[in-house]
Amino acid sequence: MRKLLPLIGTPSGSHPGGRSAMTCRFRCGDACFHEVPNTSSNEYVGDVIAGALSRRSMMRAAAVVTVAAAGAGAVGVAAAPEAQAAPAAKGGHGSHKPKGARGLRFTPVAPNTNDAVTVPEGYRQNVVIRWGEPILRGAPAFDPEKQSAEAQAGQFGYNCDFLALLPLRGERDRQLLVANHEYTDEILMFRDYDADNPTREQVEIAWAAHGLAVVAVEEERRNGKLTPVTRHHLNRRLTATSEFRLTGPVAGSDLVKTSADPSGTKVLGTLNNCAGGTTPWGTTLHGEENFNQYFANGSSTTDKRYGIGTGATERKWERFDKRFDLAQEPNEAHRFGYVVELDPYDPDSTPRKRTALGRFKHEGATVRLTHDGRPVVYSGDDERFDYFYKFVGSKRMRHGNSRWAREHNLTLLDEGTLYVAKLSGDSPAFEIDGTGKLPKDGEFDGSGRWIPLATASADGAVSHVEGMTAEEVFVFTRLAGDKVGATKMDRPEDIEPNPVTGKVYMALTNNSNRGKTGYAAADEANPRNSNKHGHVLELTERWNRPESTRFAWSLFLVAGDPEDPATYFAGFPKDSVSPISCPDNVAFDDHGNLWISTDGSALGSHDGLFGVATRGDRRGELKQFLTVPNGAETCGPVVQDRRVLVAVQHPGEVDGATVDRPASSWPDGPGTYVRPAVVAVWRADGRDIGV
Repeated sequence: MRKLLPLIGTPSGSHPGGRSAMTCRFRCGDACFHEVPNTSSNEYVGDVIAGALSRRSMMRAAAVVTVAAAGAGAVGVAAAPEAQAAPAAKGGHGSHKPKGARGLRFTPVAPNTNDAVTVPEGYRQNVVIRWGEPILRGAPAFDPEKQSAEAQAGQFGYNCDFLALLPLRGERDRQLLVANHEYTDEILMFRDYDADNPTREQVEIAWAAHGLAVVAVEEERRNGKLTPVTRHHLNRRLTATSEFRLTGPVAGSDLVKTSADPSGTKVLGTLNNCAGGTTPWGTTLHGEENFNQYFANGSSTTDKRYGIGTGATERKWERFDKRFDLAQEPNEAHRFGYVVELDPYDPDSTPRKRTALGRFKHEGATVRLTHDGRPVVYSGDDERFDYFYKFVGSKRMRHGNSRWAREHNLTLLDEGTLYVAKLSGDSPAFEIDGTGKLPKDGEFDGSGRWIPLATASADGAVSHVEGMTAEEVFVFTRLAGDKVGATKMDRPEDIEPNPVTGKVYMALTNNSNRGKTGYAAADEANPRNSNKHGHVLELTERWNRPESTRFAWSLFLVAGDPEDPATYFAGFPKDSVSPISCPDNVAFDDHGNLWISTDGSALGSHDGLFGVATRGDRRGELKQFLTVPNGAETCGPVVQDRRVLVAVQHPGEVDGATVDRPASSWPDGPGTYVRPAVVAVWRADGRDIGV
């Protein structure tokens, strides 16, 4: 029988999933340990799901789950607990050629706790770029003992999340890498860091380590290795002090004016950028997520609904810039929590915060075009019991790279209608008991509708929510969702449409409070109480048109140990899948397979990247492609024909770790600082991934 692995450095059950207290502290401000901001009586998606599972009961596998033995591609630098190899899955070791859906024909990596990036047999890897590597002209080489804000502003930032690889026309073998730098962990950045008394220098370095990066990368033709092209003319860093523009219906509103910006249109910085997306017109989108943790002394009911605390912050930035003190600048927080649009091909452009897409903890923003060329943007609000949204633009995209077309396309996300989702299950409520047991119809599924919140146009904005102005809807979008009865979800994270089928997939990471006293119980769309493993929802817009206001939904995956009867893998036999916990970011390959990265696995193994077929007779077959080092999270997957790219976020972020007592020595070995980094993986024989 497969034995699940113990968590490293984290008391069992003390934090959501397998996440360390340090990660909770620095990334989201201990959001899961604060009062849930959503106190509305809206329906909980777990209650909705609970009425839809039985139809699939005939497909449940009673066999003991097996996964493939650990691959031979681990690259580690320090002693780590030995991986516990499980028996081979079908098509694994012992097979001449791994079986699976096209794009997923590789030998799965077994759950493990290696302090390394472990990849399948026959695959290779390299670290593309690390925290601190210089990318701008004049930036010095990384020296963590002599770091400065000026140096960091010219170097690759800290803790990547979203990644994009874009074409570079006219530059053979080169692409443009765009990365989010979500947050900083000062304990692992600065030796002898005093959390109660950070210095101005440390704070300014942290400001410079946040934000976005654009860097050209060059590939070796013989393999998939990528290396940065330093001082390329498109290389760029945007930080917590760079200038951004507010656009759309909130720009110029009294709700976003401050003493430093009486116009209500210019914002310094972008914070806690999590997942994102690319647009068909060549820009990138970046979701501002846990921005609340950077602001001190919140006092209003709207501050509370957004999780802003009433006292000092963890990083104490308010001591060094009054804009982080809401007692002095109450509107500053209203200028964060948006989707940022960046033109990576114009290094002189000012990025725009697109207020028409609403203000909440954006976990990504992905685009699909309507049949007539209008953009539809999907985004989740990554908080327990919060909602997921879409924006339907009213203007059509113009094709081509002319200046006229590009300027027009940079206005597409300022006009349109913002919607929030309400789900209904198709099974009786009493069949959803919170255990994850399928209802009598064998499936967690149902229907839903998109409820309009507000519409923005060139002539102004109109609210569709009684008692709220349009400006209030776009600034206090969570409250608008409360008012219209949106369905409470289990931390809706990355949402992405399948480019092959058009179906939309949403990762719901977990919700340990589901079903607890005083909180919403399970429903059909969120069918498990104390949901520590999460699930993936599949949504089909009516007539497969993204602008539709009706949709059907079902649970595609119910994550966890396949031996657990509450888990479900789209009906695929559970003795032939890898265990997965806490789905977070998602991506697709050209075959229509869904790739899922995890955050805080509660199964005792390190986080990883998984591929799963979404159609055909292997639908639901899920295979682990890689794992990441001690304390790390897998982020920003990019899946190309010959390469997979991941961001290894917060390696070594284990409770009790410091610079002098590291919990990881990845990527550079003992005696060096642990450094978040981007990793590329490719087949040793140079062929396409998984074929």
